[in-house]
Amino acid sequence: MPEYEPRGCPRGASFSWYTYSPIRVKYPYVRGVLLNFWRDALKEANDPVKAWQLIAEDAEKSKAYKTARGKGGLVRTSWDEANEIITAQLLYTIKKYGPDRITGFTPIPAMSMVSYAAGSRFLSLIGGSMLSFYDWYADLPPASPQVWGEQTDVPESGDWYNAGYIVIWGTNIPLTRTPDAHFMTEVRYKGTKVISISPDYAESVKFADEWLAVNPGADGALAQAMTHVILKEFYVDNKTEYFYDYAKKFTDLPFLVLLREQKEGFTVDRFLRASDLNLPVENSKWKEVILDEKSKQMVIPNGSIGHRWEGKKDWNLEMVDEFGREFNPQLTMLGSEDEMLTVNLPYFDDRERSVSHRDVPVKRIEIDGKTQYVTMVFDLMLANYGVARTDGQKNYPVNYEDKLPYTPAWQEQFTGIKAKQVIQIAREFAQNAVETKGRSMILMGGGINHWFHADINYRTILNLVLLTGSEGVNGGGWAHYVGQEKVRPFEGWATVAFARDWSLPPRLQNATSYFYFGTDQFRYEEIPMSDLIAPTVDKPRYEHPADYNVLSARLGWSASYPQFNRNSLKLVDEAQKSGAKNNEEVIQHVVNELKDKKLEFSLEDPDNPVNFPRTLFVWRANLISSSGKGHEYFLKHLLGTHQGVLASETKTLNNTKEVKWRDKTPEGKLDLLVNLEFRMSGTALYSDIVLPAATWYEKTDLSSTDMHPYVHPFNPAISPPWEAKSDWNIFKNLAKNFT
Repeated sequence: MPEYEPRGCPRGASFSWYTYSPIRVKYPYVRGVLLNFWRDALKEANDPVKAWQLIAEDAEKSKAYKTARGKGGLVRTSWDEANEIITAQLLYTIKKYGPDRITGFTPIPAMSMVSYAAGSRFLSLIGGSMLSFYDWYADLPPASPQVWGEQTDVPESGDWYNAGYIVIWGTNIPLTRTPDAHFMTEVRYKGTKVISISPDYAESVKFADEWLAVNPGADGALAQAMTHVILKEFYVDNKTEYFYDYAKKFTDLPFLVLLREQKEGFTVDRFLRASDLNLPVENSKWKEVILDEKSKQMVIPNGSIGHRWEGKKDWNLEMVDEFGREFNPQLTMLGSEDEMLTVNLPYFDDRERSVSHRDVPVKRIEIDGKTQYVTMVFDLMLANYGVARTDGQKNYPVNYEDKLPYTPAWQEQFTGIKAKQVIQIAREFAQNAVETKGRSMILMGGGINHWFHADINYRTILNLVLLTGSEGVNGGGWAHYVGQEKVRPFEGWATVAFARDWSLPPRLQNATSYFYFGTDQFRYEEIPMSDLIAPTVDKPRYEHPADYNVLSARLGWSASYPQFNRNSLKLVDEAQKSGAKNNEEVIQHVVNELKDKKLEFSLEDPDNPVNFPRTLFVWRANLISSSGKGHEYFLKHLLGTHQGVLASETKTLNNTKEVKWRDKTPEGKLDLLVNLEFRMSGTALYSDIVLPAATWYEKTDLSSTDMHPYVHPFNPAISPPWEAKSDWNIFKNLAKNFT
């Protein structure tokens, strides 16, 4: 293996410009209007918390300092005064609204773990919430947790050197992973072929043996056609033993799926469960079913989520069923089917939604005295991709030149790539996996992630590494890099970062939903859900996406803060007054209040002032200027300052069922925006208080990544200049004020 070193990147040589830049934040600053209000209020009240109350509950004063955001007027102050204002606002907010109205946003903990933990620990200790960043930047590939249940667990860059075939897709390794690119360039000397799929002539293209200049956003069509070729040539025309063995053990292709009858034909329903067969097993609703190739009997394999919580050590992939019997999964129903049924499969492209009608082999079973039909995931996949196996199957493409979905000829209209080249690359990728036992690799990145329905694009590409037995193999599988997301010493770090040594659980929330409601962007939706659902579905449960957020919070699928329309601290007091004597009874009291509609989730009425987010800390990020999705909505609704919103609120979609629609749209929900920053960035310009932070060269910290196995210590090259402090010291000093 080549050495990882040297790890340097020449871009770091320019960082000294930031240290002594004219826009360096040298001292604590407070917006002048707010500072004048504060000093007058403090003289009047002689108590910091009451002083903040005088400002916050005065509509004219509140509007005055909020409308001044982004217009200059920041005034230098002392650390003591800045900390006193922040502490007073926090205590007032906790007392009146609850600590879950206090939020923090900062990205990529692996980049500087101590600095991330500084704020997250402080907020966790006072009951505040922390926002995610990975989804907010649109860097999180949702297909990864959808397929594998994890967060982008990928190999180190050194594993590129083990690959026998590399496809660079949606990432530009030489530019964005400069210290690691040599693993890709050097493995070519071992004979590894490199393919670059990119709309532009990127740096990675010059290292490639072939360039597929795909049209922007058409990656899914390309992957679908490649999968069509692999399924036909390596699964149907030639039964590749390595692929079949891998698919049986590591994928859901053998699992049985129920079909649901419609007015015309059938459509895909859900997995068949042990509970459907009334089998006497624990957690039967969470255990799927397959057919044993030898006995032709239905069996429950180990490894379903239902096995995870039983503590019997059978949450594994051993080919042994629920009762300890060995089995061999049957991959297809063809050859043992009771009949062929026509299944309706949804089809989407950029112009239309339609239905493909494809014949699928099925078996009849009895569930509660009613005849139902089941088939296998593999059979449905072949039907969806248009790969026929018998002459009698209707509506399938005849050959690769047929333009029915999803053939190589079909994809040309979307990608601009000739069918001949797609067939060749798909064959080579799969054949290399056969000969190397899975050492075919796809290097992926944000170029294909920052698109609408990116999860579907990704899953079409992930099918390539699953069907070729490449995922989980050294030198094979997907290798996805968009940021520095891997915290190596996770357990110890998380204990510090979320104050798990003091309390559990921490309040963690997805940033996308938080800002969707906090900036009132839900009021500007233009696309009803009926325009997005599959054509095999009659109608959606809700027309407005905001309602699905409420449903998700109510069912516990996603956390959401502010949580309720009452102070969470007072909820405990109310429960105890009602007779609750322990945690379980307090929880039951809250559940009963929700059921009786006496208590609501904040998401149900996001424009009610009792449900506003009140405090936001931003550090290590440029939220407002750089990553604010819907910048003008941030300025108008969250910050309440000058803005240029051009869109009109959607009247056609204001028929929300779960979310209350208020006639008057609030402006300036946020009471205090605090920014820890080393440069006068866009976020700093819109903040109420700006605190001078140390740069990476001025503090002690830790850094790690999934790109290599090291944990890097930061050692300060110089002390923080002027009045700058490390993030850790800033939050530590702020915490002292609470005592």
